[in-house]
Amino acid sequence: MPSASFKLYLAGPEVFLPDARAILDAKAALTRAYGFEPICPGDLAIPPAPTKHQFGLNISEIDESFMNRADGIIANLTPFRGIAADPGTVFELGYMCGAGKIVACYTNIADSHFKRSADFYAGAVHLAEDGRKRAPDGTMLEDFEMIENLMLHGGVERRGGPVCVHAAEPDRLWTDVTAFEQCLKVLAAKG
Repeated sequence: MPSASFKLYLAGPEVFLPDARAILDAKAALTRAYGFEPICPGDLAIPPAPTKHQFGLNISEIDESFMNRADGIIANLTPFRGIAADPGTVFELGYMCGAGKIVACYTNIADSHFKRSADFYAGAVHLAEDGRKRAPDGTMLEDFEMIENLMLHGGVERRGGPVCVHAAEPDRLWTDVTAFEQCLKVLAAKG
């Protein structure tokens, strides 16, 4: 079992949900149950600012300080507001990869990145003369049997982190912690 001082930053779009506090609290409790100290972006206290822009900069600065304090990250890459992961979470995962910290990710959608991309184009994907799969607008679609863009999935996997996938029920997309817990189990076993 890892030391309780091992800090995991819990990244994901949960902060945008109407029941964010309950979801973050449940994930934090589960993180503690596996012997880690959770650091949740929803726990930040943001100093007042004279403008919205400065307020946003304050949030960014505090989130980065949280990641700097953390030993690792579990990133929720469940597609958010589209076919791909939340861009803030993507930044956070890249930040932690670049910092050489422990990385793990999960998704509650089992469809591959390619499948979701092809669905976006209503399946109108063709094999082009150059041998690549292309959409009607001519753009190439990644088809690497990965759950997200190859830099995200590959970045975690190449660093030895778990990439956990669970097909959650649509009404439990943001509350199902099955894949999140799989990440915790793998990280705890590595101790």
